[in-house]
Amino acid sequence: MPLDFTAIDFETANSSSASACAVGLARVRGGEVVETKGWLIQPPFPHDQFFELNTRIHGLTAEDVVGAKTWSEQLADLREFCGSDVLVAHNAGFDMTVIRRACEVTGDDCPPYEYVCSLQLARRVYRLESYRLPSVAAEAGFAEFAHHDAAADALACAHIMIDAARRVGARDIRSLAELARIGVARIAVPEPAEKTPVAPEATPVELLRWEQQTLFEFA
Repeated sequence: MPLDFTAIDFETANSSSASACAVGLARVRGGEVVETKGWLIQPPFPHDQFFELNTRIHGLTAEDVVGAKTWSEQLADLREFCGSDVLVAHNAGFDMTVIRRACEVTGDDCPPYEYVCSLQLARRVYRLESYRLPSVAAEAGFAEFAHHDAAADALACAHIMIDAARRVGARDIRSLAELARIGVARIAVPEPAEKTPVAPEATPVELLRWEQQTLFEFA
């Protein structure tokens, strides 16, 4: 089988995993990048506040996403681009949680994508002082890109996987994950009863506090 997959990267408006405000995608076929795409997203309420910290990281503000599709409106575009591919992301747990949580908030069916983490793979394949995306991408021969631009980050992630597959002699994404001893995971889609209950009287700020998390340590 050829080395086929889709690399993906999300930027978020705040510390809530549901606050996707941009997505970048890179499609790989036969070990070559054949298409890239990215777009802005209106984060779902009440996760739509832009934190200053996040804006400093990716440069996006609430004004930038005015007129952009909502999470629900863009989900069909996301599904169409990704198809049935295994997804790849750097620190993939973050990006896969964005998909799951945004779908939970909006009530959309979460696609149960399979995925591989390029951060985990990089730790197996490379010997580096830092495994942040720019450092790993540079080792893979993709040194110059606009870090924290979602489309650029997805493309960098794709090049990491292509280079890693070449180094270990992997034929496809599954054999690459197997050789790196990291495996292929799947987004855990909880049953409705397992969803975290939210008090109706909770304010947007209180809801966001429920989802505080460390921002992008390895992104």
